[in-house]
Amino acid sequence: MTEAELRRTTGVPAVISPAQHAVLDYGVAATFLSLGFALMRSHRPAATLAFLNGAMVLGMSMLTNYPGGVYRTLSFKTHRTGDIIQAALAGAGPMLFGFARDPEAKYFYGQAASEAGVIAATDWNAA
Repeated sequence: MTEAELRRTTGVPAVISPAQHAVLDYGVAATFLSLGFALMRSHRPAATLAFLNGAMVLGMSMLTNYPGGVYRTLSFKTHRTGDIIQAALAGAGPMLFGFARDPEAKYFYGQAASEAGVIAATDWNAA
């Protein structure tokens, strides 16, 4: 199924430009890294997962060929694959790190859902 066919099927319009996506990425990275620092003393597994997600988003953002990219070695469509992997890590991470039922897990579940929405609404052909 092509991307256009998928959009017609799901009804999700591609309204997020590469520049807007970059702003969202850097904001998500900062939020994850801040969460990691906030949880370092109270919940080490959640802090570790937050640092991993933050580093992944920051690294991909810096390497992506889009506005805000620093080294621009990854295509925007390759970035999409990284976003999918990162969303899966955020969503499955609490289980993998052993805190799936802790209150701290809710942030990661919410972030994974938010990331899925951003992936669906990004215009991956605009770059």
